Amino acid sequence: MSTTSFTIFILANVWLLVATTSIAQFVIDTSGEPVENDEDYFIRPAITGNGGSLTLVTRNSCPFNVGLDPDAPQGFAVLLSPFVSNHEEDEVRLGRDLRVIFQAGTSCGQSTEWRLGERDATTGRRFIITGRDDSTVGSYGNFFRIVQTPSRGIFNIQWCPTEVCPSCKFECGTVGIVRENGKILLALDGSALPVVFQKE
Repeated sequence: MSTTSFTIFILANVWLLVATTSIAQFVIDTSGEPVENDEDYFIRPAITGNGGSLTLVTRNSCPFNVGLDPDAPQGFAVLLSPFVSNHEEDEVRLGRDLRVIFQAGTSCGQSTEWRLGERDATTGRRFIITGRDDSTVGSYGNFFRIVQTPSRGIFNIQWCPTEVCPSCKFECGTVGIVRENGKILLALDGSALPVVFQKE
């Protein structure tokens, strides 16, 4: 191999490594593109037949819960809003605190932003509900993060807002599901629900 060919080979491999490392820092949608914080996305279970699309579900009354509806093929799109906004960067990074906001309205007349609810006395699980945090968890309940699973393009959603409050001690958890009275609700403290992000 000539020196020129060897140099081109090395540069191509370095570029590939840099490109792979760079994109590995970001959440990737179902098209293989980085998820952007100013675009709408549908969050869907990575395993088909696992309950439908993410939407607003009534459990008792207001506020609405975040859940899955087998009869809603689309569900509601969400907007992801990072806690720390880098104005030069539109892509959503892995493992960073962010807000998840349904692009929908409700009869409750309140925010459709996801937040962590109190621990349920019956199930022992912490449900994901909607609305602005009312200091249930120290005003940090609206911040979630997206983490990579072993499979590329498939993610888990966690509640662990250590970027918002580095000195706080949280009982962190990964979002999974609870089946209750024929409804599928999102909650922490159980098996994780792998998800994908599909651009609207």
